[in-house]
Amino acid sequence: MRLLHALTLLLAMSCKPPPDEMQHMPQADPARGKAVMERVGCAACHEISGIRWPKGKAGPSLRGFADQGLIAGRLPNRPDNLAAFVRDAPAVVPGSTMPAMPISESEARDVAAFLYAGRK
Repeated sequence: MRLLHALTLLLAMSCKPPPDEMQHMPQADPARGKAVMERVGCAACHEISGIRWPKGKAGPSLRGFADQGLIAGRLPNRPDNLAAFVRDAPAVVPGSTMPAMPISESEARDVAAFLYAGRK
């Protein structure tokens, strides 16, 4: 019975978005992340809070991204997963239609910080 309870708790936790402190990214800057997203044109495919134009529809909306439980429907929504995914989605989620982006690891962390800050 204890094992069943532990498994149920584990499954429930894996589907919920991480708490704010889990999304805190020291040394990442949401303002730099927004600038990176504007520079590489993320809004051409995604609707993004804080970016007025364009409002792409080819990819999913990123509004309220921090509240989503999964990244690309497969990965737990954590900073490490998000930064890796936004930098090189096909390597992280094979078959992803999102292309690898021409950004550094630091810029990917900034983008993740911007997406997490978007809920506030």
